Amino acid sequence: MRYIITGRNIDVTEGLRTAVQEKIGKLERYFTQDTEVHVTLSVEKERQKIEVTIPVKGNIIRSEQVSSDMYVSIDLVEEIIERQLKKYKNKIVDRKQAGEVFTPEYIDKDYEEDEQIQIIRTKKFGIKPMDPEEACIQMELLGHNFYVFSNSETNEVNVVYKRKGNTYGLIEPEF
Repeated sequence: MRYIITGRNIDVTEGLRTAVQEKIGKLERYFTQDTEVHVTLSVEKERQKIEVTIPVKGNIIRSEQVSSDMYVSIDLVEEIIERQLKKYKNKIVDRKQAGEVFTPEYIDKDYEEDEQIQIIRTKKFGIKPMDPEEACIQMELLGHNFYVFSNSETNEVNVVYKRKGNTYGLIEPEF
């Protein structure tokens, strides 16, 4: 695997680089050698965060972990990604589409699925046109983390969502 390791508010020391390559290297048995792994290490106050993104044809395998110790975060992120790979193996490996990214051992091995994705509730509601700022206010009033609305400026369905640090995001369709 090819590692692209970057740091935000942190110098990526040789020790950190080695720890990342050793821990994330345990995932090499699932991927081919030319698979790229994007790792971002960051520090915000007492929060030591690692983000790992592995682009796979048609999908993205990603995990983000935060703790007070960067080495603990590195351990946690590797466990989460391995669990994701085992849990969603049948869904992410399409032999015709993404097969060349994964090792034959991973493709051929069957993993127990912990749980099926199950939709247990369906909601219907009227979508009234509003601007993104108004949608953020509505989201806050409802106490939700996201809000679906019809954007009065573009006449398209958009989503606003709450981000860390009391900021907001807007998701717009791309055609």
